[in-house]
This record gives sequence, C-alpha cells and structure tokens, in this order.
Amino acid sequence: MPRKKRGSLRRDITPDPKFGDKVVAKFINCLMWDGKKAVSELIFYQTLGILGQRTKEDPLQVFFKAFENVKPALEVRSRRIGGATYQVPQEVRPDRRDMLARRWIITASRSRSEHTMSERLAAELLDAFNNRGTSIKKKEDTHKMAEANKAFAHYRW
Repeated sequence: MPRKKRGSLRRDITPDPKFGDKVVAKFINCLMWDGKKAVSELIFYQTLGILGQRTKEDPLQVFFKAFENVKPALEVRSRRIGGATYQVPQEVRPDRRDMLARRWIITASRSRSEHTMSERLAAELLDAFNNRGTSIKKKEDTHKMAEANKAFAHYRW
C-alpha cells in the first residue's frame, strides 16, 4: 500500500458516440468480446431499436429503468471469525451495484434462446423493465441470501 496518497485507479471512459452517456458506453464495453467494439455498439443500438418498437416508449429510458431494476441493494460477503466462516450481509457500493447489474443482464441475455444477440438483449431488458426474467431473479436471490443471514449482520466490518 502506498504510504503518502492513493493513486487514481479509475480511468475515465469516453461517452458513447450516439447518446453521449457514460453508462451506455460502459455497458457497450462490457458487452464487447475480443475488442470488437463496433460489433457491440451495433448490437446495443439494434437492441434499442427493438425496444422502441416493442414498448412504444423512449428506448433509452426503458434501458435505464431496466438497469435500475436489476441493481442489487444488499449482498453477502464471507467473513472468517474464529474457525467458522459466516455469510455477512452488506450494502453494495454504487460502482459495484452498476457492475453487477451489467454483468447479470449480459450473462442472462447470452444464455437466452433467441436468434441474434440484439434480440436476446432486448428480451432480457424488456423482462427486467417489467421486473421479471433471469437477471431480476439473480437480484432477488442475492437479496434473499442477505435476508436469511441477517443474524450475522453484527459481524460487519
């Protein structure tokens, strides 16, 4: 650990070219495979087109609402005390909350059975917008686990 001051570990990412939003840019970066950013941008913008057709609402607002619905508030972390390991519930930091929501949405959409990735992502975002689907189930499971281990909350550090 540095003795004087903490170095800046976080790099500032550039906003996406179409909407100028950093959350969208980060989502596109997480969607990307093998450095193919143009492909992931195309998938994301096609997804927004599909969402606009299906909901008749602003697709970017649908995306943000779905993203907000998936963000977890609590999670459990392992804490070793004495000889035992306890699952201690904790609040999730805002940057980790965003990262978990992105990961869960992308993983759930990749495991769906629609034909193209843009259709899968649109279906998963639509499910998350309506508070159902795999990514919402993952959030609820995390919250249930934290609720079940509420007795160990006093071990928080």
